[in-house]
Amino acid sequence: MTTSTFDIAIGQSVLPFERSTGLENWNRFAAVNYEFVDIHMDDEAGRAAGYDSAFGMGNLLWSYLHCMLREWIGENGRILEVRCQFRSPNTKGMHLTAGGTVTAVRDEDGHRLVDLDVWISNSDGTILTPGSATVELFR
Repeated sequence: MTTSTFDIAIGQSVLPFERSTGLENWNRFAAVNYEFVDIHMDDEAGRAAGYDSAFGMGNLLWSYLHCMLREWIGENGRILEVRCQFRSPNTKGMHLTAGGTVTAVRDEDGHRLVDLDVWISNSDGTILTPGSATVELFR
């Protein structure tokens, strides 16, 4: 479901984007981005790096934020900026949810701009990837 430029309000939530992740997801992402790094493919390498198993790529999490925003705005806009921090690893079997909340709506030079707090959390609500985004909505 996409949004309309006329129904945006501060505090509005973005429809969530969900994925359960593991080696299958990471392998597809690695194949497209040529990112075959041992810590993303091999549990022993992940453990040697201090984690419970292999873990997902930060750029994959970043792409989940983009997917969430793209689904939300649909053909009604474009993504201008996404910023995020990778604070916790995405290990095997996690169920992840990308979410967002509108923090500002403004018109600048004839453009409707929307600022958002965005994040990716795991199934217990721990935020792995906090961030912010700005999108432009077309009238």
